Amino acid sequence: MALPPLTVELTSPQSVDGQPAPYQSLWLLVRLHRARLDGAPLRLDDLRGQVSSAATLRMVVSRAFRDFKAWGLAVGWGADASRDPRFLNAEGRSQGPFWLPPAQAARLRLQVEGQPATAAEVTAFLGLDLAPATAPLAPAGVQLRDARFWQQLAAAQQAMRQGRWATPVVGPRGAAVPANALEAMRQAGSLAHGDFQRALVTLNEALLWRRLGDEAQARRRVQALQRQRLAQHIAGHEYLGAMAGIVSAWCAYTARDLPAAQAQLSALAADPAHAPLLRHHPQVRFEWSNLWALACRSRALAMAAQDAPAAAAQAQEAMQHFGRALAAAFESHAFDAAQHVAANLGMAVWLFDRVGLSLPATEGARCEDAVVQAVQWIAFSEWLSGLVDVQGRSAWNAIYLLRIARGACRPAAGGTLRAFRAMRPLEPAALAAQAGTLAEAFSPAAWPARWVDVARLRLDEHGQGQRRYPGLQHASLLFEHAWYAAHAGDLRAAAHSLGALREALPHLVASDRAYFREVWNDELPADLLALEPPPRRAAARRAA
Repeated sequence: MALPPLTVELTSPQSVDGQPAPYQSLWLLVRLHRARLDGAPLRLDDLRGQVSSAATLRMVVSRAFRDFKAWGLAVGWGADASRDPRFLNAEGRSQGPFWLPPAQAARLRLQVEGQPATAAEVTAFLGLDLAPATAPLAPAGVQLRDARFWQQLAAAQQAMRQGRWATPVVGPRGAAVPANALEAMRQAGSLAHGDFQRALVTLNEALLWRRLGDEAQARRRVQALQRQRLAQHIAGHEYLGAMAGIVSAWCAYTARDLPAAQAQLSALAADPAHAPLLRHHPQVRFEWSNLWALACRSRALAMAAQDAPAAAAQAQEAMQHFGRALAAAFESHAFDAAQHVAANLGMAVWLFDRVGLSLPATEGARCEDAVVQAVQWIAFSEWLSGLVDVQGRSAWNAIYLLRIARGACRPAAGGTLRAFRAMRPLEPAALAAQAGTLAEAFSPAAWPARWVDVARLRLDEHGQGQRRYPGLQHASLLFEHAWYAAHAGDLRAAAHSLGALREALPHLVASDRAYFREVWNDELPADLLALEPPPRRAAARRAA
């Protein structure tokens, strides 16, 4: 039996079959009709900024479906547009995508002042710059006027990989000084044509600020990217949206807000527009899995003392996602990404062992075996970073090995210098030997024979502009140098590094400041603390 037609008046006051109709619900209905002509479902992302803010969008959708029911319209949702809307589970309705069945679309009679609405009038009513329904689904917005933008973007991304972030890195003596990533990215922005290229620059700026550890700037660029995406239907916006969500999750993780970080990652995985990227786009899958693994690692370490079974489950989940991230990095031949996850994985093995968490793959292994596994993964990371670009190496591999080497040392809080120097951290040569065939990654030029010189070398490279290490890496190098300088009996050098660390602390997030306060108070000899008194502990810790 043929369904009765529905007359939809687009001019104000809008109506359906002569009855007043809420504007937002009617707009959504007309947008669904247009999407039907375009041959594509209507995604939740397509509505952001059009009918409501992101915060109230699902409320608008829910209200619209109540109005659709009152008008006798059956509108569908979900990935399978062949389903009968009457039998769909309403629980997932607010996530979309939405679609208008052919029989329902055929009922609509769109009018302007009582006359059939033209395509131009429908487009004007929707307020969108939509292509004609017959236009091919091509990547509109990707301008190919010339190669200068892409050249500049490639130069900026290469600068990011090489560690030339926001300040010049001079590199080898006598070499030309290339532009830093921030400057190069701004130049790319000035050459951008069209919304997609401008959005791509904004995304890379957010990634850049995230690598620099500037959470506030990264969030601002993510917000700018979201505004760009809301203003225009940008080609490639699924990738842009997924990466924006990942940067936001990184910012939450950097602030040690693990629930917020994992909630944002979970939302990406549940979003019909972004979930396919986690399966098919190696970069998105790497970023998602690596960050999820780091969050699980932090949770496991935090709960190990109170709930060992739950901590072990989190640790196992972390290792699984580190493995997925490593595989994704190799799928796209991204050795720079692979070296990051290899280092994270190695440190996870050692940290889990430190708190008594045994993983199925290492069941029965104790500290010595965990150290061997950790060192081998970190050596692999160091070897991989050498394949990418020597200048682009981070300091994390050195920092991790400096911590592992002194891991068995248990200095008494405020103990004597003599007792402190009597401890025996693992020597660089002994630790490198545990890397087996990967020991070749530890070249003498980058890995001197003493740990204090390993730290000093990297601090000098940073100070001389040969490399630039972000705030947490720089602060970690300063503390490790102070520890090993004191162990070598050079209290003056140790105190100098602690003084520099004191100046760096205000620029770190609260949880990182707390870490350095604790190790400064608890792991250094009284002789050094007399020269550089430790920062005060937090009030809660003092009360405890």
